[in-house]
Amino acid sequence: QVQLVESGGGLVQTGGSLRLSCTASGSIFRLNAMGWYRQAPGNQRELVAAITSGISTNYADSVKGRFTISRDNGKNTVYLQMNSLKPEDTAVYYCNLVGALRSYWGQGTQVTVSS
Repeated sequence: QVQLVESGGGLVQTGGSLRLSCTASGSIFRLNAMGWYRQAPGNQRELVAAITSGISTNYADSVKGRFTISRDNGKNTVYLQMNSLKPEDTAVYYCNLVGALRSYWGQGTQVTVSS
């Protein structure tokens, strides 16, 4: 069973920064793509950033130039560095791991950006 644990969320003022971390544990034969999604109240869950087993990345248009996704394969950990945060970034952020037969999700971590 694969388990994902996120950390790093919290309260921050507009223009501030946060770094989210997600560590995968359990039986993992091959780690493929990992990513971050977010869901704000009343909205659908949306992709924020993703990274392959290599270093190829993609970002939502709303966060390009402000967020950076990276990974440490030795630690089975993916990071999301968030800079120049805006109130519209407020959401629950979820870590995602693409497994051999299914995707796995973390419980989420709250990010709140206040003006």
